[in-house]
Amino acid sequence: MTRITKAVFPVAGMGTRFLPATKATPKEMMPVVDKPLIQYAVEEAVAAGMTEMIFVTGRGKRAIEDHFDTAVELESELEKRGQAPLLRMVRDIVPPSVACTYVRQSQALGLGHAILCARPVVGDAPFAVLLADELIDSRPPVLKQMAGVFARRGRSVIAVQNVARRDTRRYGIVSIEPRSKTPHRISGIVEKPQPAAAPSTLAVLGRYILTPRVFHHLQRVKPGAGGEIQLTDAIAALLEEEDVFAHEFDGTRYDCGSKLGYLQANLWYALRHPEVGKEFRKYLRGLGMRLPK
Repeated sequence: MTRITKAVFPVAGMGTRFLPATKATPKEMMPVVDKPLIQYAVEEAVAAGMTEMIFVTGRGKRAIEDHFDTAVELESELEKRGQAPLLRMVRDIVPPSVACTYVRQSQALGLGHAILCARPVVGDAPFAVLLADELIDSRPPVLKQMAGVFARRGRSVIAVQNVARRDTRRYGIVSIEPRSKTPHRISGIVEKPQPAAAPSTLAVLGRYILTPRVFHHLQRVKPGAGGEIQLTDAIAALLEEEDVFAHEFDGTRYDCGSKLGYLQANLWYALRHPEVGKEFRKYLRGLGMRLPK
């Protein structure tokens, strides 16, 4: 079975929901405690065995490239000060075996177009897609769970989770056979259906493993609302040719593309942080909050 080594990170979005914080800082660089969202996503890909990180960037995203590059001046200063733990932290942001490539998306034409921009680097190989603002806390990592499904099935795999029916209008929603078990063979997929029209409550949540055939369909998808090329439409066309599976993952997902989800992620990751978790928990309890053990 073909091993998946390439992971695509669409990071060209403007992050308007977090203005003014994202006026000069990419939303993917917003920290959850002390680590930017994009680093959590890259670490998940590395944990799934991937060694080629492909970032589809846009204007104003230079900070992402700088984050994964060598910081000679900073490393030199930390070494001079004898701050070995911090030096290791900076040097180990990505392992030496991992390569980072940056591709420019010149126009904001949607997620499908961003993925299509990565085609020259991905080539004719299966690949993963991770949306950094979907932070998923799981053991094993979600992408590793999905890689196991791909190894068994050899077909595209999409991460899904049940959402409230009233929220289907916010997600791509998949159709599956009644009473099937994960991984579900997908029979259809629609983008942001109204609750009454939604074929299920299984929502697509920011993790994909795709066969290269999806590029063929992305090239042929007609732009939808706002002139965007929807990945959902390409997957719907792919379903006519080959199986696509929906993996109901084990884990807690935080929608860090919303202010509330971002704050929730910071709260729960801070509670488990080895440096500040104990004192933070004590502080919150002092405010009268009931916390899980």
